[in-house]
Amino acid sequence: MADNDHRPLVAVLFGGRSSEHSVSCVTAAGVIGAIDAQAFDVLPIGITKTGVWRVVEDWASMRFDPDAMPEVTDNGTEVIPPISADGAPLLQRDAEGACTELGAVDVYFPLLHGRFGEDGTVQGLFELSDTAFVGSGVFSSAASMDKHYTKSLMAQAGIPTCPWELVTETMWETDRASVESRVAELGLPVFVKPARAGSSMGVSRVAGAAELEAALAGAFAHDSKVIVEPQVIGREVECAVLGSLYDATLRTSSPGEISVSGDHAFYDFDAKYLDLADAEVTCPAALDEATTARVQELAASVFRLFDCTGLARVDTFVTDTGEVLINELNTLPGFTPTSAYPFMWAQSGLEYSELISELISIALVDHARAK
Repeated sequence: MADNDHRPLVAVLFGGRSSEHSVSCVTAAGVIGAIDAQAFDVLPIGITKTGVWRVVEDWASMRFDPDAMPEVTDNGTEVIPPISADGAPLLQRDAEGACTELGAVDVYFPLLHGRFGEDGTVQGLFELSDTAFVGSGVFSSAASMDKHYTKSLMAQAGIPTCPWELVTETMWETDRASVESRVAELGLPVFVKPARAGSSMGVSRVAGAAELEAALAGAFAHDSKVIVEPQVIGREVECAVLGSLYDATLRTSSPGEISVSGDHAFYDFDAKYLDLADAEVTCPAALDEATTARVQELAASVFRLFDCTGLARVDTFVTDTGEVLINELNTLPGFTPTSAYPFMWAQSGLEYSELISELISIALVDHARAK
């Protein structure tokens, strides 16, 4: 950044150590391409699958390709973030070991889906270095990343959610009969989900008891803790929330409804990112006024319950009787140009680039106010 350049330096972080590495890369390409370059100085920082930070110049080439999914690879250089709270600059070490300064980051924009990105770990680094960042803090991120604790806190607060059973690898290995009994009580079919993964990674639908073992094995490949939920007969409706934990009121988008066709039994990874013709988000959803208001009210309540700030996507089921059940809370939802969160805001009057600018502004204001 030149000495006379007063634009805030925004470090966009993507890639990372989770199973959602490629999704994160594509998200970053969309966001970096849409950031207002007149208002913000952007530094694209990719994180390899082993956790090495480096500047990525070819971010624009990152797109979904089933045969060659994008990845941040180690090129011998490394970006070293400070952990002190004195405004120290990022350092870049080149392949020969020489270090240069990249400037002091004004705000981090993490686009790190999954573990080590939206689970509070990298948010702790931001807070240690006293640097503004887009999105929720350590507690909000950690609690909402874990579907078991998300549901437990919502149930305690009286927010309607789907029934569930917790299954850990230890439970399955030591008392399989108890697990099978508890799952059977939910009724088939059920969905098996890793507790701390996103983008439908490791999720499967179990229609018969004989399928449970394979489904659990697939989920345990992503997490040692799994939740099992009964299939809810209803419409999948999502709502985007935008605002600060300091705001007296929050903004909620028009709800959007997910519909899936083709060979997809549910809204899985391929339907979300690869087979786009087989998945559609309709926004605004065809809901009556009272149900729309209920979805928005519950979305804002969940945002408040978890002390969220910036952004969140709240996923619900709307049953045939009009009951609204909260399914999940996502504090760093998919943010590619085609993802549900920015799409719902676009349909509600806030375009992609404007949404990005607003999130950065919220982060900067929150940080200044917290001092």
